[in-house]
Amino acid sequence: MSEFKVGDIITGKVAGIQGYGAFVALDDKTQGLVHISEIHHGFVKDVHDFLEVGQEVKVKILEINNENNKISLSIRATEEAPARTKQEPRKTQTSSTPDEGFNTLRDKLQEWVDKADK
Repeated sequence: MSEFKVGDIITGKVAGIQGYGAFVALDDKTQGLVHISEIHHGFVKDVHDFLEVGQEVKVKILEINNENNKISLSIRATEEAPARTKQEPRKTQTSSTPDEGFNTLRDKLQEWVDKADK
């Protein structure tokens, strides 16, 4: 694993797919894991929607843990993030009459006491 460094961008081949991510072979002896959150910009429900075994992918090395012999990889770090679209402001629901809507407990307390006394 010493030939690889954090920050390197290399081409690997998808060796296996699990629900939590994909294993990518970096060479004949070394594999790393692309966690599902690092596969694509945006939400990934199923890894199979983006990758298949045998597919060549460009990956960036995020972390190398020599103690556990694990390499963390990212595909999305090699891609430009999509431009964010301007979101419309959320519409707030307004009450048609002043009696409707949110009241604090202090505002309602006297009303509840009066009802309880009856």
